[in-house]
Amino acid sequence: MSLWLDMLGAEIRYVETPNFGRIRIAEAGPKEAPAILFQHGIGGHLEAYCKNLLPLADEFHTIAFDYVGHGLSTRKPMEYTPPVLAEQLRELMDVLGLQRAHLSGESLGGWVSGFFAVKYPQRVDRLMLNTSAGIPIVSAKGRADMDQLMELSKKAAGQAPTYDSVRARIGWLIHPDNHRLITDELVNLRLRYYTMPEGREVSPMVNRMLPRHDEFLLPLEQIRNRTMLLWTRDNPIHDLECAQAACARIAGAELYVMRADAAHWPQYEAPEEFNKLARRFFGGAGGKNGADT
Repeated sequence: MSLWLDMLGAEIRYVETPNFGRIRIAEAGPKEAPAILFQHGIGGHLEAYCKNLLPLADEFHTIAFDYVGHGLSTRKPMEYTPPVLAEQLRELMDVLGLQRAHLSGESLGGWVSGFFAVKYPQRVDRLMLNTSAGIPIVSAKGRADMDQLMELSKKAAGQAPTYDSVRARIGWLIHPDNHRLITDELVNLRLRYYTMPEGREVSPMVNRMLPRHDEFLLPLEQIRNRTMLLWTRDNPIHDLECAQAACARIAGAELYVMRADAAHWPQYEAPEEFNKLARRFFGGAGGKNGADT
């Protein structure tokens, strides 16, 4: 199925932020419902959540957006770090009139969400760290995966993206048993974003977050919102051992391991399980909800 058929019924629009320019968002569901902000990974775009926005819109105000420097949001020379992008998230929430929201971030999105929750705990209801970056790499396999990704990034540096190189990068994100999901539409969409003229200067700035990963580790003990780490058995770099160690450092956090085969994109690879879990976690009663007082 086309990813745009998956998103049929979502509203796609642009909003202006004070310091980060024009931000593209996709949203669905009633504005008065509890909001969930979905956030993509490095080099990603809001279509990563095409299979989640509408299925959850009966109960939530669902919003996905492109970070600055990504997708169809403003591409601008700046320092790209997770704490900086957390300020983009704050400005976006201000513009949308959201005093509080649930946060669900994949990879970079979880990294940014974690920093946001530490700085602005009163603006976060519940926090889902979905195969998140920003946690210590504690296993030999995880470090080897990071070295492999860095080597791939070095080889790609200075070269124009191609269909094959983009397909290979998406293949790294998705479990081998799910490679049927790597359609021409998905590859060509990402290739189009990567080859836009305004992105040629900015993309290297965005990608510098990878080698600086350990400079910006999340202060896990400072997270006070109710938190779930959503993981897979085959997540690259931050494997299950990393997730278990991180979960133990966040007060009251729970770890959920996907039953379906998935790697780094569980929300896309196994949307039925992901959506069911998101509905339970974000809609559930009891326990901590928001910052401890």
